[in-house]
Amino acid sequence: MSTTGVTARVTVKSPDQMQELGRRLAPLLRPGDLVLLTGELGAGKTTLTRGLGEGLGVRGAVTSPTFVIARVHPSLTGGPALVHVDAYRLDGGLDEMEDLDLDVSLPESVVVVEWGEGKVEELSEERLHVVIGRAVGAEAPGGLTGHPEEDEDDVREVSVTGIGARWADAGLPDLEIC
Repeated sequence: MSTTGVTARVTVKSPDQMQELGRRLAPLLRPGDLVLLTGELGAGKTTLTRGLGEGLGVRGAVTSPTFVIARVHPSLTGGPALVHVDAYRLDGGLDEMEDLDLDVSLPESVVVVEWGEGKVEELSEERLHVVIGRAVGAEAPGGLTGHPEEDEDDVREVSVTGIGARWADAGLPDLEIC
């Protein structure tokens, strides 16, 4: 299976907009979907996941699972559960991830893995890969107030790539955040 896919890019100017991006992605997700989140510390991975949880209608506050490694948020609406994993502290790749039984959870859940790049791709040939980067220097838009020096720390360039046939017609290019 090819690792190329359909990509949408969006500029996100605040944490609220990052959460809104998650809410907009949520309707595209279905049981069995694997979502990898890549970005530096503080990039907005958990904020995006919080929006996914809201959009999926799951129970419980979506917070960083850094110290518990994984949290399961059951659906309140009859949809898929959200399994939120933070692989930051895991160095062993898929072997270490096997202890979490993600392969068992995946068919009936949406599994979101922060810091999962290079660790969990083998779980599914079809996945959504979200890369969050900070807009810096001359590339940074003016932010919320039009004064880059005040807002550029919140501005993110987000690339959402659907890998595999599952994502070919999923509507990714329509993710514009206002």
